[in-house]
Amino acid sequence: MIDERRLTTEEKALKINLTSDIYGCFAEIGAGQEVAANFFKAGGSSGTIAYTQSAYDMKVSDAMYGEASRYVCEERLITMLETEYETLKFRLPKKFKESRFFAFCNTVESLNYHKTNQGQGWVGIRFQLNLEAKPNDVILHIKMHDNSHKAQQEAIGILGVNLVYACYFLSEDLNEFLNALVHRLPRDRMEIDMLRVSGPDFENVDNRILALNLVKRGITDATMFDLSGHVLQPATALYKKNILLMRGRFRPVTKVHIDMVESGKKQFLKDKDVSEDNLSVIFELTLKDLTADGKISDKDFVDRAELLGSLGYTVMISNYLKHYKMVDYLASIARGKRMGVIVGIYNLHTIFDDRYYDNLPGGLLEAFGRGFGHNVKMIVYPANNVETGELYSLENFKVPQRLIGLLTYLKDNNKIESMDEFDPHLLHIMSDDVLMKINAGSSAWEEDVPVEVAKAIKFFELFGYHSKVTS
Repeated sequence: MIDERRLTTEEKALKINLTSDIYGCFAEIGAGQEVAANFFKAGGSSGTIAYTQSAYDMKVSDAMYGEASRYVCEERLITMLETEYETLKFRLPKKFKESRFFAFCNTVESLNYHKTNQGQGWVGIRFQLNLEAKPNDVILHIKMHDNSHKAQQEAIGILGVNLVYACYFLSEDLNEFLNALVHRLPRDRMEIDMLRVSGPDFENVDNRILALNLVKRGITDATMFDLSGHVLQPATALYKKNILLMRGRFRPVTKVHIDMVESGKKQFLKDKDVSEDNLSVIFELTLKDLTADGKISDKDFVDRAELLGSLGYTVMISNYLKHYKMVDYLASIARGKRMGVIVGIYNLHTIFDDRYYDNLPGGLLEAFGRGFGHNVKMIVYPANNVETGELYSLENFKVPQRLIGLLTYLKDNNKIESMDEFDPHLLHIMSDDVLMKINAGSSAWEEDVPVEVAKAIKFFELFGYHSKVTS
């Protein structure tokens, strides 16, 4: 048995070349033809490669794939895959009956001469696992972190070989598939922040689980998907958008969560720099909040995502435990657009806790500069005081004497404000209490969650719910 983990890029390319029924083409735009070059260098490529090409000039690219406003985007990649795969079938109908075809494509923006851009791009493959079968697609978005154009080209070459190899030899085990995909590509060289698979051989794959595993493995820090479970690339989906973010466990999502986000949205839209047609509302699950018994439960994650999706919300999952890191990340995407963050009053205690920022040279001030220095506003939702039962809000929020000036500064500069409107009858609802009621077999929990959520919990028996069987 060959240890797949020890194979070099050249050895993987050679193994593909020597597999007689694997046959396809390469179309690469923007960073040379590094993937195809690896197969040529390995030897034995005459039986594997039908042709390679690079529509480097935009006019040539438009002539081949149609005119486009953007060349490094998912839409362009999909057009390339469709065009090249169908062209291969049309040109070689006889070969199609005796080979498993593939079309590998990428459209990449590598580091420019002045190093003023972020190397990034779209990479994909359309391939058959069986003769004359319908093809599968694997599509991913990458960020390249090498500090030279040559090194980024080399990384693309390694990734391309890894992708073709993983598709043909490791597609039945997605754990091994992911291992192979990033083999010899540490995170400081390349980041994959979106991965999606489709086709007859991936019918049982939930792309949200793939997204979760990208974050879980540290391959990226954040990924997201829409209400239908379709995986999105954050920088594309949120580019220059007004973003309203709500972070939490949502285990399960309750009426108070919905009141927080809907009341917060209404208030955020009053801002002169925010328009509803350019607003994206994001529910974010932090990786630590997916932990159960020391492990991250894929099922529990999908359950929560299903519930949020059923209510029409976009879900993000991230490794950003600390508030300022999440804001920093989104600000780089929003590009100066107004951002809003909804937090509960008790979460504000953590944000103002000095000990939370021991890892930063500038401590709390550095964290607040990064978390509030952008065009961001924090909207604080009140709660019932756990000791007195009275309303606890930003108005009577207590901070240490040394931080009063900082809190005043944030208020005076429209960086933080209280939620103006909210339903006081919902403030008693807590997710942990709802979960306890579900596990205890009580029906009282149904009053605390939206009707759609209650139906889903009962139908799919989520969060430990068990229907009563009558004889």
